[in-house]
Amino acid sequence: GMVLAELKHAIKHLSSWAKPTKVGTVLATFPASGRIHSEPYGVCLILSPWNFPFQLAIAPLIAAIAAGNCCVIKPSEFSSHTTSAIVKLIAETFEPRFVTAVTGEADVGRALTEQPFDLIYFCGAPAIGKLVMQAAAKRLTPVILELGGKNPCIVADDADIPTAARRIIWGKLLNTGQACVSPDFLAADHRIKDELLGALVETIGQFYGDDPATSPDYPRIISDRHFDRLMGLIDSRTLVCGGQSSKSDRYIAPTIIDGVSWSDPLMEEEIFGPILPVITYQDLQEVLTELHALPRPLALYVFSTSRAVQQTVINTLSFGGGCINDTVLHYINPNLPFGGVGQSGIGSYHGRAGFDAFSHRKSILKKAIALDIKLRYPPFKNKLGLLRKLL
Repeated sequence: GMVLAELKHAIKHLSSWAKPTKVGTVLATFPASGRIHSEPYGVCLILSPWNFPFQLAIAPLIAAIAAGNCCVIKPSEFSSHTTSAIVKLIAETFEPRFVTAVTGEADVGRALTEQPFDLIYFCGAPAIGKLVMQAAAKRLTPVILELGGKNPCIVADDADIPTAARRIIWGKLLNTGQACVSPDFLAADHRIKDELLGALVETIGQFYGDDPATSPDYPRIISDRHFDRLMGLIDSRTLVCGGQSSKSDRYIAPTIIDGVSWSDPLMEEEIFGPILPVITYQDLQEVLTELHALPRPLALYVFSTSRAVQQTVINTLSFGGGCINDTVLHYINPNLPFGGVGQSGIGSYHGRAGFDAFSHRKSILKKAIALDIKLRYPPFKNKLGLLRKLL
């Protein structure tokens, strides 16, 4: 549905996006007109991840094609079934000289980044994003990097707790937390923390039953390696709920961990799984100070009915994008550019932003011939006063 919405939005607005944009000029160029023309970069490389393997391959492809580019797509080797479907779809839809899909392990991705592409789009872990950018720098190739980070979810003392619990659990356990925009940890006001934890546990039961392992709506972890990494983060002494697992099924129950501090090992890296650490804070300024010390995240969420609290968080902290009183949903609006800042990414896309990201904006000044003011030409004696007024 998200991909179809992106596609329909691009088809509907493409003619206006592609139309040259008229801009104003300055007195020094009179008489003249200015326009910005969008042109394709050329041949783009799209490196997509495994966690939303169809959407994160096709959505950037829509933007790239809309801007007029040819593309090579390298889907993730981990999501093999979806990758096979993408390869089949691309082969049936496009001539290989326009769009083609390439499969293989990580070494194939590395080899592709060494080729002379005109633009590279990558979605994945920051560590791999750095390698992609390093390879692109050798040819001065521009990049769009959609990375991740530890996305905070701040719950103030005036939040609507039942609504917050539903929306936090939905966003956290979507794809079992294997999403770059998933709430990574909670920062809860001490006055409502216990009530919030109770509501979160109750919501998990409402969504997935007493045993989420038997729920048809609860996914699994992508690989044994990721399963082992996640299980290493769970501390049974501080569990509010969850902690159950089955390696043979790669199942990890929805797990909430209380008593977490800002220096806890759980706060060192993006979790990317169904584990939700909870930090208790005494006042909002404490949270803002701590978050300033962390790398800027891809997403941030704040639950509060106070406009003052909402605006303080939004205006004080830098992050890619986010929601007030919800999670994740900003991602699906094609009118909102999506991307990170700092270590969470470079550039943004979706909708018009995607068309612009995959386009070079070429500036053109068109000068009239009929009137050629001699003031600009040498010799400049006795002209500098007038030139200063013009410039």
